[in-house]
Amino acid sequence: MEDFKNKVAVITGAASGIGRALAHQCVSEGMSVVLSDIDESGLRELEKELLSAGAPILSVPTDVRDTSSVESLAEKAQGHFGSIHLVFNNAGVMLGGCAWERTEDDWRWVMDVNFYGVLNGVRTFMPILIDQGESAHIVNTASIGGLMVGPFLSPYIVSKHAVVALTESVYYELQALDVKVGISALCPGAISTGIAHSERVRPEDRPESRPLESEMERSFDEMLTEGVRTGLDPSEVGPMVFSALREDRFWIYTHPMDESSILPRARSIVEGSNPVYAPELTDEMLGDG
Repeated sequence: MEDFKNKVAVITGAASGIGRALAHQCVSEGMSVVLSDIDESGLRELEKELLSAGAPILSVPTDVRDTSSVESLAEKAQGHFGSIHLVFNNAGVMLGGCAWERTEDDWRWVMDVNFYGVLNGVRTFMPILIDQGESAHIVNTASIGGLMVGPFLSPYIVSKHAVVALTESVYYELQALDVKVGISALCPGAISTGIAHSERVRPEDRPESRPLESEMERSFDEMLTEGVRTGLDPSEVGPMVFSALREDRFWIYTHPMDESSILPRARSIVEGSNPVYAPELTDEMLGDG
C-alpha cells in the first residue's frame, strides 16, 4: 500500500503504547480509524483526543480473546465506514517468570491475548479484505522476542514466536492466492509502553498469579521493567510502520537487527548443537543491546 488518505484502519490494543501511536499516525495519514481495546477508559480518552482534532473515529471496546467480540468489531467497522483497508492486530500483554512456575491461567491469558487475539483478527478480517478486491494490509504485532529466545519470559516469547510463524505462513498463502492483500510482522524491540505492567488489564476470569519468588526471577523482572521504561518512544514507531508499508516490507523492525542476534541460534538448529544462553541477546530484547 502507498496511499492511505481516506482509507480505513482498525487497531486493536489502541488505548496505549504502540497502538495509540499507530492511531495518531493513521490520523496524520488522513485515515479514518476504528479504535479497539479492552481498556475502555483509555479508549474513551484517545477517542476524545482524536475527535477533537477532527479525525473520523469510531471506538469499539473489544476483548481480542473472544472471537465473537472481534467479529462484532469488524461488523461495526464495516457498518460505520464501509470498507476496511488496514488492520493492526496489536493488542498484547507480557508476563515473566519460570515456565513451569506459571499457572495455567497465566499461560492461557498470555496466549489468548498475544496469539489467539492475532489469530482472531486474521480469521475475522482477512476474508473481508480479500472479498473487497482492493489493496489492503494486515500488520501483526509480534516482538523481537518472537525471533530470539531467553529465560524467564517463556509465555511472552512462546506467544510471539507463534505470531511470527502465523504471519509468515499467511504471507505465503497470500502469495499463492495472488490477491491484493498483504501482511507484515511488526517486531519491536524495547518500546516505552505499559506492557511491563500488563496485570492492570488482566481479566477477572484469569486470576492474578503468585509473586515471583526467586531472586533471579525478580532481578530479571526489574531489568525488564527498566528496559521497557527507557525504550524507544512509541511515537517513533508509527512513521517506521508506514514507511515499511509503502515499501511492501514483511519484516518491520524498530531497532537495528544485528546478525549476531539470529545466526548463532540458526547455526545451532542446523548443526544440531545444544543451545547456548547468551545474556547479551536478552539485553537486546530489553533494549540494552
